[in-house]
Amino acid sequence: MGKSTLLNHLVGEKIAAASRKAQTTRHRIRGLITHGPDQLVLVDTPGVDPSTPKLLGKVLNRTAQAAVDDVDAVVLVVEAGRWEPADEALAQRLENSNRPVVLVINKVDRLKDKSALLPYIDQVRGRLPFHEVVPLSALKGKNVEPLVDTLMQLLPPGPHLFPDDEITDRSQRFRVTEVIREQLLERLGQEVPYATSVEVEQWEDSGTALHIGAVIWVEREGQKAIVVGKGGRMIKGVGSGARLELEQMLERKVMLKLWVKLRDGWQDDLDGIRRMGIDVES
Repeated sequence: MGKSTLLNHLVGEKIAAASRKAQTTRHRIRGLITHGPDQLVLVDTPGVDPSTPKLLGKVLNRTAQAAVDDVDAVVLVVEAGRWEPADEALAQRLENSNRPVVLVINKVDRLKDKSALLPYIDQVRGRLPFHEVVPLSALKGKNVEPLVDTLMQLLPPGPHLFPDDEITDRSQRFRVTEVIREQLLERLGQEVPYATSVEVEQWEDSGTALHIGAVIWVEREGQKAIVVGKGGRMIKGVGSGARLELEQMLERKVMLKLWVKLRDGWQDDLDGIRRMGIDVES
């Protein structure tokens, strides 16, 4: 759908892992936009997957659903030309949320038949009494300004919740794990990336470079071999891609070391999920 891609574009930097794969987001990540007296707090939540068999997936579903209770308005992001069962499930839940819902139709640039957009908008308008419908391209940054304007108008009066110069409530260490995890999502197949989690164990500033050591956790021995790759090529590629992006993000030289370790069946173990730093809603 592109929720995290949209969030990254709106705040101007990468604060969340973005991927073409579903349920990329595992945390509630807040992005901050401050315009003079107005401050917009955007909460990126995990995508909802009602069919997930894993305990982790069920935990992420609860996290997404609980987030609705803590916000003033909801942005529902769907892909242009599509309306998935997960979209319908969310729309039904939001119908009784007593919060304005803004529908974002993402990836409009990928529609082969541009004339199909208006009929599609008319069709989805009937799914819910949306406050506004905003078609855009998060990846290319097209037509995102009307979304910000719409959300700013929905803000209740009140003081800023965060310092004006911040763009997220997440630490640099967290953002480093998201950059590494994004590389895993892009380079590995369908199953293995979901079995991985990233934890920063080393963070040392030598003055000339930032030395970062991170563990990539997997849940089966066979996945460890896949992440390392033949002759170490996969993990070297992940490390190289992440290091280049981190140097751009942190604006300094980065020395990155990665290790792969096994934590058996962590996706189906509540304590294992907590140890990975993932919030578990009661």
